[in-house]
Amino acid sequence: MHRLLVPLVLLLVALASVAGGAVWFIQRDRQALVEQFGRDRQAQLEEAASGVARSLEDLGDNLRFASELLAQPGSLADHHNELRALLESVGQYRAIAVLGPDGEERLFLVDHKSRHLPREAVHPPALTDTARQALTAPVGHVIPSHPIAGASSGWMRVFAIRIDSDLPGGGAIAILVDTEPLFAPLRMVTVEENTRLLLLGAHGTPAPMSDPALASWHRRLEEPEGKHVPGLRTLVARMRAGAAGTLRLNEAEATRLGLGAADAVATFRPLRMRGEASWSVATLSSTSALRAHERTLGLRLSLAALLVAVVLVAFGAYVVLANRRAVALQERLRHAARFAHLHEKTQKILDHIPTGILALDREGRIRDVNQALRARLPATAVGSPLPDAFPTAPAAAVQRLTALVLAARDKGAVRSLHGEPLSLFNDKDQFNVHAVPLEHGDGEASTLLVLEDLSNVRMLEDQLLRAEKLATVGVLAAGVAHEIGTPLGIIRGHAEYMLQKVGGVEHPQGRGLNAIVTQIDRVSRIIRQLLDLSRLQPARAGVVPLAAVVRGLQELLDVEAERRHVHFELDVPERLPSLAADADQLQQVLLNLTLNACDACSAGGHVRLSATTCMAGDVQAVEIRVQDDGRGIAPEHLHQVFDPFFTTKKRGQGTGLGLSVVAQIVRNHGGQVGVESEPGRGTVVTLRWPVAAASGWEERHAV
Repeated sequence: MHRLLVPLVLLLVALASVAGGAVWFIQRDRQALVEQFGRDRQAQLEEAASGVARSLEDLGDNLRFASELLAQPGSLADHHNELRALLESVGQYRAIAVLGPDGEERLFLVDHKSRHLPREAVHPPALTDTARQALTAPVGHVIPSHPIAGASSGWMRVFAIRIDSDLPGGGAIAILVDTEPLFAPLRMVTVEENTRLLLLGAHGTPAPMSDPALASWHRRLEEPEGKHVPGLRTLVARMRAGAAGTLRLNEAEATRLGLGAADAVATFRPLRMRGEASWSVATLSSTSALRAHERTLGLRLSLAALLVAVVLVAFGAYVVLANRRAVALQERLRHAARFAHLHEKTQKILDHIPTGILALDREGRIRDVNQALRARLPATAVGSPLPDAFPTAPAAAVQRLTALVLAARDKGAVRSLHGEPLSLFNDKDQFNVHAVPLEHGDGEASTLLVLEDLSNVRMLEDQLLRAEKLATVGVLAAGVAHEIGTPLGIIRGHAEYMLQKVGGVEHPQGRGLNAIVTQIDRVSRIIRQLLDLSRLQPARAGVVPLAAVVRGLQELLDVEAERRHVHFELDVPERLPSLAADADQLQQVLLNLTLNACDACSAGGHVRLSATTCMAGDVQAVEIRVQDDGRGIAPEHLHQVFDPFFTTKKRGQGTGLGLSVVAQIVRNHGGQVGVESEPGRGTVVTLRWPVAAASGWEERHAV
């Protein structure tokens, strides 16, 4: 015994030394981990801030472009039209003011979305004041304003630039801008826990996106309390100087700033407009996760060493005592074998588990059934052979179950079938089946047959897949709208301006410019489809006569049908009750469905649009049917037709968004949509749209 304890003690000492050395090594390299942590945060900030910097540069370029336009010869009407195109093409611009060299206002424009607002909301004093400041600034230098006092949000700013006074039309131009969308990409750097954002405006004051606690400490930096946060004071000074880099804050200061009881790393960089340091952004991140990781790793190493030592000591003691207890263990083993069988059978046939379990004897007869399966089997199932338990199942499915049980019993190991369409109870059944032989089986039960119904799992998988697709579309739509929409609007405005300058499409270059505008409009429609799909729009339902809507579309549909060499038939009675719908969205639904039907037909095909009254549950509705005799849809694709980006058209002929938008619009109005199709026989899309009722329908169904 003494000789056994000596190596065990030595092993325990060695394991403890290894654990202590590992902890020492982790602590020694903590500085390297913190530096890497700072570099990672700096890379994240650079990625988010690069998009903001590009947006600010685009804003400065727009101002310079507008000043160049105004410096050219032309009437006030010409300049008014040019600025109107710029104002309407960029969604963040709210108003434009142009001042002459004497500081008096010559032009003032408001975008169409802000025309309903009071004048003081779109024409604050800062608009004129900032423009007058630009009159004395160098040419090409952008002058930003302080936050607009009295605005509903703190994001409204004025940006102004001087027009070269040596040319006709000198003076200054100022734009009222909602800057919140420009800085939206910075929100992604604060998704991690214990990370805070500080965004300083052009005049050194925190923007609304800044963390409230950091903004509060920023206001108190010049007060006596500011001496308690020297790191934040240094950070703000570097940010105001337009510097970039990282800065480490100690644990005491990080705790005061609300970042947790651990050191913090601050990363910062400026956001420039053509070399001018206009804004500065910083993130402050706690290193508590690094500290927790170190502690956890050290604890695990220590516990592992202790556990190994305990196991070895216990094993040695067991070896010493094994011979003395051999006789007693023989009797215990006999009782343990019987107990193991009873325990195994009891544990695996528990009525409260949702998976179905059958207990079979050696002859293949059912000896017991758990509660999850008992209600689905005949009352005489217990005591019967396995095939009698599934009277409606195909013979091949029951034979597979029998063969699985025999294989498990012969091999003495579990045999399984995964995701099999066995149709034991109905045509769409899918199961995971496991045949489990009992090691200590007796005549009463020797094998367990486990039936795991996958119907609910498949349904949840489909729902999760659709949710993932919609989430992807939301992210894609937001990115496309921000990164593509604004440049496209600017390009389109420039192309229209050049088209007007060359005299229209009759000019040799006019057709090319008109093609640019047309293709940009096409891309804009795709962007709008993405946005319609990613965000649920309120249903502004009114009383809409279906026949009137169809008449408004008939000419277009006739032309499209003739162009595709398809016969189009219309059967929409005038006496149908009016629908509770948004007229534009209803037109969009009918147009998408009818054009899809025309696309599905070959030359000489037929498309029919019809409508009748019906009942949707206990609510009166109008049933609208769009029927074609085209190529149809394969059965395995029917459940995917309303999924985003799914299309049966050839590559480049469809985006897969049309039917997804249709389904969203119909459901948003409280309606129902369904599709029936057979390959080679055509397709029928059926809509059940509620009719207009008493006032209050719109409030109940709008979301």
